[in-house]
Amino acid sequence: MRSSRIYLSSPHMGADELDLVREAFSSNWIAPLGPHVDAFEREFCDVVGSPHAAALSSGTAALHLALLLAGVKAGDEVFCSDLTFSASANPIAYIGARPVFVDSERSTWNMDPELLEQALRKRAETGRLPKALVLVHLYGQAAQLDEIAALCERYGVTLIEDAAEALGASYKGKTPGTRGRLGIYSFNGNKIITTSGGGMLVSAEKELVEKARFLATQARDPAPHYEHSEIGYNYRLSNVLAAIGRGQLRVLESRVAARRANFEFYQRELGGLPGLAFMPEGPHGRATRWLTCLLIEPEKFGATRETVREALTAENIEARPVWKPMHLQPVFAGCECVGGAVGEDLFTRGLCLPSGSNLASEDLTRVVDVVKRCARLGVHRR
Repeated sequence: MRSSRIYLSSPHMGADELDLVREAFSSNWIAPLGPHVDAFEREFCDVVGSPHAAALSSGTAALHLALLLAGVKAGDEVFCSDLTFSASANPIAYIGARPVFVDSERSTWNMDPELLEQALRKRAETGRLPKALVLVHLYGQAAQLDEIAALCERYGVTLIEDAAEALGASYKGKTPGTRGRLGIYSFNGNKIITTSGGGMLVSAEKELVEKARFLATQARDPAPHYEHSEIGYNYRLSNVLAAIGRGQLRVLESRVAARRANFEFYQRELGGLPGLAFMPEGPHGRATRWLTCLLIEPEKFGATRETVREALTAENIEARPVWKPMHLQPVFAGCECVGGAVGEDLFTRGLCLPSGSNLASEDLTRVVDVVKRCARLGVHRR
């Protein structure tokens, strides 16, 4: 009999979520907007420390609106983290702008401030500065925010933080996503907390968030009839999903603690294997370890990343390679990339292990046993 499936990062529901959804049903607030949406926005602001927030249908929708609010137009250049999921770059293309990808540095796997500075300096010399910068906080860890925010301020580039993977993380005591002019979060089913599908846009500027709400509700002008003077979008979150989000938000800290405990277990059990190293944690704050990521050096470990992933798959365990850099994606072929070698190396050798906050100890042990078996087989082959 085949063992039960171990997922990479599955939803983790609790009792409060169901009670709040029942409340939404009993009040018949099923359609988009409603009291749970308003409460979710307020409570989210309290958690992350942002004055204003708009609950939206996805993190991608939030990023699309953030770019529009930053004034990005067709033909503009937008700098973007290279090592990320395509949702960080796709909204740039929605607008008809051109992404320019910036490689990672090894200490956090996030955007390299030195490469960014070089690129901005060259653009300034030719009068071609980007309109905005989409900075991704990768796998639950904040990027080098002080350095990158200072560069954006110096060169007059709007900083948009893609904190889709980093809710619950910290940077010098503050939440990633709240430093830039605009920040976005995701509540997709695989995130630390989920609303099934959903996202949030935050900003210290009230007028930007109010404009986001306007655009997200089809840009309907105040009139007794349907009047539209701008193109709008159907991007607002439903009251039912916001109810789930409120319940999830209450257990955010315990979910982060569980994922960090997963990482500590993996590190304790696998950290001594030759040729295996984990994604480092920067000294500037707390990583959530949304996903536990490791690097495999085949010559020392005795097996490639793919060999290990396939061995896990054979045991009904989901594991995935680290994100494939955007400059390697066929859809972005021809786009400029500043650097690229670090991201390529992390993709080639990087593997994400099951990291859900609802994993049992026996699940973690099953994962570890497979990885150790691959290492033993590698030793025998050598």
